[in-house]
Amino acid sequence: MFAASLLLAATSVSAGAIGCSGHHIGTRNHGMGNPHYTRAYDPATLDVAAQCVPYNYEPVASIINDFPPNWAPATLVAGDDEAAALFQELNQTLASKVGNVSIKVGTMGDFSGYQYDNAADPDCWWTRSRCTQPKDQTIPADIRQLPEPNTWGFGYDDGPNCSHNALYNFMAENKQLATMFFIGSNVMNWPLQAKRAKDDGHEMCIHTWSHSAMTTLTNEQAFAELYYTRAAIKAVTGVTPKCWRPPYGDVDNRIRVIAGFLNLTNILWSDDTFDWQEGTQNVTAETIKNNYQKVFDKAKNGEYNTHGAIVLNHESNNRTMQHMIDQYAQIKQNFKYIVPIASGMNWTTPYVETNETYPDFNQYISGQLVGGPVSSGSGNSPGSTMTGSGAAAASSAAAPSGSAKPSSATRTTAAGILVFVGAAAAMLI
Repeated sequence: MFAASLLLAATSVSAGAIGCSGHHIGTRNHGMGNPHYTRAYDPATLDVAAQCVPYNYEPVASIINDFPPNWAPATLVAGDDEAAALFQELNQTLASKVGNVSIKVGTMGDFSGYQYDNAADPDCWWTRSRCTQPKDQTIPADIRQLPEPNTWGFGYDDGPNCSHNALYNFMAENKQLATMFFIGSNVMNWPLQAKRAKDDGHEMCIHTWSHSAMTTLTNEQAFAELYYTRAAIKAVTGVTPKCWRPPYGDVDNRIRVIAGFLNLTNILWSDDTFDWQEGTQNVTAETIKNNYQKVFDKAKNGEYNTHGAIVLNHESNNRTMQHMIDQYAQIKQNFKYIVPIASGMNWTTPYVETNETYPDFNQYISGQLVGGPVSSGSGNSPGSTMTGSGAAAASSAAAPSGSAKPSSATRTTAAGILVFVGAAAAMLI
């Protein structure tokens, strides 16, 4: 076993953030700040405390001022003329298409005090009605299941987590890829962890900048949450995602149009492990185990004989990651296939970058973990059917402009600087 190391500057701890339905994403997930001492960064270590010592990563430190402050609802960065121009174009679309959709009022996905016509559901608001198919057919439907039968759509929300080495080593040893819905602030806090995810072959998707409930945000904030997370993932990993998941599943037609303008496909879920709940309101590890069993029982009862599940799991903390390790063998027993969402959807080109491909379903289940050549016009790609300059801006992000200071859509790519070497799998604590 070989452990690569790199001398990096450690940083002061920044404020954490509240995550899915009340768990605290920032418990072990602080990161970039003002450097004041150095340490050796070892991506192979399984020691939780060692993994979560903050560090400074120069490729990110050099562009940090081009992004919103971490863990606050994002807004347009002053002087970012390209983002401002895109948002102005988007606003014209919003006014004509969903101008009657109101901003919701709630906290961390709790809208219990907000008055809304649940029966009519004019906004196709998933939080209240679980609506995934807008009545306006020009607004694409959400994805919540896979077309492939007896298949577990495998992914994690809320990463990258600073202490995820044991989980990622476990997946590597099992030749298992997953879809990672990354929070922009976590990507900026823990860029090397984000880079490892891409280097290991996992699919990159967006989980917003600050993990705020999207329907509570202004148009500018919702746009910025997606726009800057996309730019952060591009800067660190070298790829521009075309998929996203709203925190708490909180999406309505206004948010769908904003995401569609940026050519992002909304991925929800069919089943929820509620893994984040352990330790809250007397929820125990046994409760989470039973939640997994409920999904297994559905499979045994034939519910997934004609399609596949997309199951909600979290990279939020060591408990949530340990549950997946503990349950992995049971998933394999109850589902015929376990695949990342891109492969389950046969998305062979999941990123804006045309040189990045992904294995389709048949390739993946046959053991091929990297994409092959994709014929022109194959259409095997996520992305909204809506059109707009937001998608064009994503394409421009694939090729830096060469200016001394990168614009918001042409961030300096930090990918390729560090090679991660896997270590033996171990149980998380």
